[in-house]
Amino acid sequence: MCDMDQQTALVSLSRRLRQAGRPYVLIVMGVSGCGKSTVAQLMAERLGWPVIEGDDLHPAHNIAKMSNGIPLTDEDRAPWLDCIAQQVRAWGDAGQCGIVTCSSLKRMYRERISGGSHDVCFVYLKGSKEDIAPRLRQRTGHFMPVAMLDSQFDTLEEPDMDDEVVMELDVNARQDHLAEQACAHLSTLPE
Repeated sequence: MCDMDQQTALVSLSRRLRQAGRPYVLIVMGVSGCGKSTVAQLMAERLGWPVIEGDDLHPAHNIAKMSNGIPLTDEDRAPWLDCIAQQVRAWGDAGQCGIVTCSSLKRMYRERISGGSHDVCFVYLKGSKEDIAPRLRQRTGHFMPVAMLDSQFDTLEEPDMDDEVVMELDVNARQDHLAEQACAHLSTLPE
């Protein structure tokens, strides 16, 4: 496979993203341990955009539940998703760009965050449980235990590549390369 084919395989743009053009807000999404924080930070550095760690917006009771291996319910997630949606709207109202990390595991979560705006793109770090579990085991200083990975995959509704504004990235690639390729693909979209 030639180098260009390999780069194309790492990054896939949804039909709606290609139609919508360049987004102003990126939500870097995926299950715990997929590399959201690292890829978001690398993209923010390349784009010159602010980045917000979505985990920092969780209410204390959510963090306590997850720390104890208890999966969150939709009711638990609602105020957290609303906080992220509020930030997305604030950036949009101010004509600013930005990046937020957020698992965004279900389509209804993504719709709640984006408010249906085509200016919000979900950057999905796609990988299997076998790809991600070793990363999660090596991670230190995070409240999410490895045992929670099963519940994350059970909850995950992968983005619809025809109907949602999404960019899909292969987690098996080096994170700096993923960020570079994602930014390169964004730059090809019309403003």
